[in-house]
Amino acid sequence: MKNLTGACIIGQSGGPTSVINASAYGAIKTALEDDRITKVLGALNGIRGVLDDNLIDMAKEDPKELELMKTTPSSALGSCRYKLSDPSKDDTDYKRILEIFKKYDVRFFFYNGGNDSMDTCNKISKYLMENGYECNVMGIPKTIDNDLFGTDHCPGFASAAKYIATSLMEIYHDARVYDIGTITCLLYTSPSPRDRQKSRMPSSACKKKKKKKK
Repeated sequence: MKNLTGACIIGQSGGPTSVINASAYGAIKTALEDDRITKVLGALNGIRGVLDDNLIDMAKEDPKELELMKTTPSSALGSCRYKLSDPSKDDTDYKRILEIFKKYDVRFFFYNGGNDSMDTCNKISKYLMENGYECNVMGIPKTIDNDLFGTDHCPGFASAAKYIATSLMEIYHDARVYDIGTITCLLYTSPSPRDRQKSRMPSSACKKKKKKKK
């Protein structure tokens, strides 16, 4: 990491989890206490907040309120599922991001999320380097699926493991109320639009077939 001085932007992206706010709070608190960081800005709704210049000054927030993020679910700064294009094909978003970074003299960018969020960090970092703008771009893993590439245990691993263990324990106790020895649990979910498209029979044909039976 380069020893730079300037403002920082912190954003959250992807699905909210029980730990994403705790991770974001750690970054915000540390940034507010670091002399190299002149201003800490929160991007509302992830990278969309950067593109729309929708940023808030985290130093103006009540420290006690910020500390509540450690035990608060969801995404405190709001989230998005916005995937940046390949800059070689369309660099419109990247030019806008660089414009915002220069406007606030942003030298640190923290993005809190999963695999797609880390991909966003990688793309932004490469673009900034190619355009001669010095900025430390860092991804903060949050994924509850524990599937973030290159990591062993993501912050959400423990809560995911606890959920599975609790669910199995509850199923075990529910199953023991019967005196027949074993029970069979069936789970049915309606097909997604994607599954319907893969089906040999279109959904419209299925509806017609049901009406005919009546």
